[in-house]
Amino acid sequence: MKYTTEIEVRFSDFDAYGHVNNAVYCTYLETARLKFLKEHALPSFSANTRPLFVIAKAECEYKAAINPADRVFVSIGVENIGNSSFTLLYNIHDDRDKLFAVCKTIVVSLEQKEQKPSQLPEEFVSLLKKFA
Repeated sequence: MKYTTEIEVRFSDFDAYGHVNNAVYCTYLETARLKFLKEHALPSFSANTRPLFVIAKAECEYKAAINPADRVFVSIGVENIGNSSFTLLYNIHDDRDKLFAVCKTIVVSLEQKEQKPSQLPEEFVSLLKKFA
């Protein structure tokens, strides 16, 4: 199963060349990732037990420019689930399957007080497996 959400493209996303600046793609990933986690993974946790996540690595392979007339969607799948981290795969695309970018992030769970990697909660791992 994959999670897909539409991204609102803003005027400020465009650079002098008239297409979305490459750095903005990471913002699109962040927006989609937060929506995914809020809708599917984090509601089962209280504020005290909610995992803290940081990005340890981000990769993005650009395939095509995003232009002002394009609708933009981000689809997310889970590639790998480790003890304290998980890997998300992303496709940034339009509504006609034109691919703009293929990206990947490694997300690490941190213990809030010590700021050290912590084991992913079992219930969270179960939720992630639905998107693997």
